[in-house]
Amino acid sequence: MPNRRDPSAEGRGAADVSGGTGDVPAVRPDPSQSALNAGDAADLPSGLGDLPWELPHSFLGLHGREAAFEPSRAVILPVPYESTTSYSGGTRNGPRAIVEASRYIEAYDQELDTELTRIGVHTLPAVELTRAGSTEAMAELQEVYGRFLDAIGDRFPVMLGGEHAVSAPAIRATAARSSERLTILNMDAHADLRDGYEGAPWSHASFAYRALDVADYVGVGIRAVSPEEVEVIRERPGVSVIWADEMWEDDSWMDRAMEKLGDPVYLTFDVDYFDPSFMPSTGTPEPGGGEWYRTLRFLRRVFRERRVVGMDVVELAPTPGLHAPAFLVAKLVAKLLAYRFLAGA
Repeated sequence: MPNRRDPSAEGRGAADVSGGTGDVPAVRPDPSQSALNAGDAADLPSGLGDLPWELPHSFLGLHGREAAFEPSRAVILPVPYESTTSYSGGTRNGPRAIVEASRYIEAYDQELDTELTRIGVHTLPAVELTRAGSTEAMAELQEVYGRFLDAIGDRFPVMLGGEHAVSAPAIRATAARSSERLTILNMDAHADLRDGYEGAPWSHASFAYRALDVADYVGVGIRAVSPEEVEVIRERPGVSVIWADEMWEDDSWMDRAMEKLGDPVYLTFDVDYFDPSFMPSTGTPEPGGGEWYRTLRFLRRVFRERRVVGMDVVELAPTPGLHAPAFLVAKLVAKLLAYRFLAGA
């Protein structure tokens, strides 16, 4: 069911809807919320703030102080960029679909026995990058992401893509602000270690290669590579892979992945990591992918044992009329934020 507001919540309106004033006064939320939080009283004309508006179109449908920038512990940056997709498209619609689906997630997390609303998540408007070309767009995004990091301070950055090309500028901007060498944890069907693809050096198939000078790399769930990428995996120091067909006998692959994983970590999650039987809405689906609970078990361990300094989730290409994939991705983002902030609560 939808993550409905409590009738007495901020901005929801008076408890008495029969025409009286009621016992609960309307309270305006923090005006620093972004435009995505339209529907809260601060964004409405005078005299309309106490009406029973729907949940804002922000992550988890958060509103009031739960979504305001200042008290939030995480900040969502949607980047609906799509230019170099090589099979089917639609990733430009991914970020909006993720945010929309997240409004229907139950606020209570049974695994952690806590409320997701405790995290505090601010949702920014989507970034619209230049259409001059992928190289120009990724240069612009690196500047944008760097300014984003500088502005949010010690809050946790979460980028929603878009195609996987957007990860390289984010990683590079993060590395530029870190005194320690990053490790990229790439949950993905593809290694993305090509030195360019179809004439584009900043392709969705090349994001990891474009960051190897500033970060080490651990790929998990990989099951589609080129000979060029195999050579990089075999010969390049600091590059490791857990192949998908190694992940089914037992969970020993988790130990191997953790051994390779440095600290700090930038987590990038391409949704084609999952098996297409329950994640069909992606541009380049590959059979034999990961499943839900084992993946969460590994990622909870990553957040517990390593310092994750940023993350992105990319490559959702929503299928009209099929809502389960977008909901899965929204739930994944919520679970990862819960592991980051609430697992020890």
